Amino acid sequence: MAGIELRTHKHPNRADVQGVHSLDRIVFAVPDLDEAARFYDAFGLLTERHGDRLDLRTHGHPHVWASLFAHAGGKRLQYLRFGCFAEDFDAIAARAERLGIPRLAPHALGDADGLWLLHPEGFPVQVVVAPKSTPDHKSDRIIEPPAPVGRGASLNRARIPKVRPRRLSHALFFSGDVAGAIRFYEDVLGLRVTDRSADLVVFLHGAHGSDHHLIAMAKSEGPGLHHLSWDVGSIDEVGRGMEQMFAAGHARGWGVGRHVLGSNYFYYVRDPWGSYAEYSHDIDFVPGDFDWRSADHPPEDSFYAWGPSVPEDFVVNHEIEKP
Repeated sequence: MAGIELRTHKHPNRADVQGVHSLDRIVFAVPDLDEAARFYDAFGLLTERHGDRLDLRTHGHPHVWASLFAHAGGKRLQYLRFGCFAEDFDAIAARAERLGIPRLAPHALGDADGLWLLHPEGFPVQVVVAPKSTPDHKSDRIIEPPAPVGRGASLNRARIPKVRPRRLSHALFFSGDVAGAIRFYEDVLGLRVTDRSADLVVFLHGAHGSDHHLIAMAKSEGPGLHHLSWDVGSIDEVGRGMEQMFAAGHARGWGVGRHVLGSNYFYYVRDPWGSYAEYSHDIDFVPGDFDWRSADHPPEDSFYAWGPSVPEDFVVNHEIEKP
């Protein structure tokens, strides 16, 4: 990942398109930061503790993708921060004003930068001017050189290196108001629906170039974080990541498989709080100069093309208060 350049200005051929370019950071709370650090370190991320905050980075990349805080009441999504180009900030703010989106004081766990808005489902969304952390092209595949004749291609288990994701690909959130959330993300932030299956699951990308989805939403009784998805370089790394988490004591998950919508190969490992971290490889990409034709797909295509059966509790929102 050497030589990473985080773009700060949009391409001239997108001068008339105003919208966020990146999911700049996800902020959520968990019951135990030490447990979180152990989980994400085993997953292959860089964990950095700053007092009561745990930041998640990927090796070789300068960006902080997520921040976690301690919360005795269980896992809770706190707020989302989106990044935009300086040229687009005023247009986004004007759209929010015109559409009557309430402005908020900065979140207690955040800073005073940019614009703080109230999401239709009641949580804060921050919009800041920031470098573009989403890629401008499809992620490179790691291609292993062919093994010499007479030698096996696979490494033995003792020599398999630790899988280290390269960047955050996307996040999937639960939503109790999918239609309202789509209006907010499209009409205010300028995201675009890539694909969907009715309101069961909806995928949105950035108009300045991003993976098939920056964010996705799954229908639920209310908001919450379902999973963070992390880009790796091969399907072999997806499988090795699965084995890596087995060895660390995290045996619950789903995969290995391949999605239809997004096309990526996946393995989801369940975290200690009932949500998931995903190893993802070879997801579809939407270039910044391409207008993807959105489609509504049948429910059988909303999960996977092949793979093991979906766990019964895979789409349980553990952030919903139970009576």
